[in-house]
Amino acid sequence: MNKTNNFLVSITIALLFAMIIAPSSSPAQIITNHDSISKKASKRNKEEREVLKGKKVHKLPLGNPIAAFSKGGEKEKELRDFITEQKVAGLLILQDGKIRLERYALGHSESKRWPSLSVAKSVTSTLVGIAIKDGYIKSVDDYVTYYIPDLKGSAYDSVKIRHLLTMTAGVRWNESYTDPDGDIARFSTDPIDPGINAIVSYMRRLPAVAEPGKKFLYSTGETHLLGVLVSAATHQTLSHYLSLKIWKPYGMEQNATWTLDRTGQELAGCCLQMTLRDFARFGQFVLEDGRIDGKSIVPSNWFKTATHIQVPLWPGGGYGYGWWIFDSRSFDALGIYGQRIHIDPSRRLVIAVNSAWPEADSNDRQLAFARFLTSVINEIDKKEKGKQKN
Repeated sequence: MNKTNNFLVSITIALLFAMIIAPSSSPAQIITNHDSISKKASKRNKEEREVLKGKKVHKLPLGNPIAAFSKGGEKEKELRDFITEQKVAGLLILQDGKIRLERYALGHSESKRWPSLSVAKSVTSTLVGIAIKDGYIKSVDDYVTYYIPDLKGSAYDSVKIRHLLTMTAGVRWNESYTDPDGDIARFSTDPIDPGINAIVSYMRRLPAVAEPGKKFLYSTGETHLLGVLVSAATHQTLSHYLSLKIWKPYGMEQNATWTLDRTGQELAGCCLQMTLRDFARFGQFVLEDGRIDGKSIVPSNWFKTATHIQVPLWPGGGYGYGWWIFDSRSFDALGIYGQRIHIDPSRRLVIAVNSAWPEADSNDRQLAFARFLTSVINEIDKKEKGKQKN
């Protein structure tokens, strides 16, 4: 099989497999699940905390444009159609840390922030790794209740950090937008236990449905819990820790913002707003194995573990620590409505996409991205082969 088609084949298998194992839900739901704040709830809660940038900026120099997608190129129309038909607001392709393609639409620009939605899960999982490296957390095999005592006596008693990272805690969660009695709707409206963090207050009432580690159940609420855990372990807000460890030292260009829950805790499973270029910079930081000034700020092999299949979900693909894996060469941070950071270490490639899909998830749109990615990779590989011949 042509290696450039691996991603397209893998995502097709993933979508077909999702139809079989989750027939009562959206076929694409296993890949692009809904974030745990409904549209209605988002309008009620607009409080945010800034993630401050530092004085230096990690430069993204211009590289050689991908000729086929440039003006007059044979794929100029393909790019234009992809942006228009897939409601793409921003598209940025980095190779070797250099910009090879950058486009904006729908009123977006390089200075405007865009919501991450579930792409934030990959950021939060990275903060767990950093907290381990810093000594605030001993191991992913620590029990969650050690850091969040208010969860003691709940279904989380035997749940480890590893289970939250891989969505295998075995605790019930309904991530449907349309169910008024589902956890998404209730998360933002149920009464909060006095003196308890809003996230913890809700999550500790949920029942277990499986033994920890035995069942994958996508739950944005559990990534929210990871955020509470990191804040508790570090004694810092999540926004401050992200600023201190990545935003300032790596050189993000603009401040980001992180939406807060009703008790002032960052919603770690979603709702991190940043510019398209900073989406790409985060991808580049991961591609560089979390190195800043030559030193990695995550434990040895952290990203090797986090971005490889920890939970097989379909043949050849699955879930890592907040990352989706569709083939053996690459991995993705995904958010609903078409948010994505695609990272391909073998090609030194980062692709950041901001979109405004009219629907939360879509098989057709996932396949459209896969086809576009294959087209991009064909052009990159063609150029690489030309270099090797020379």
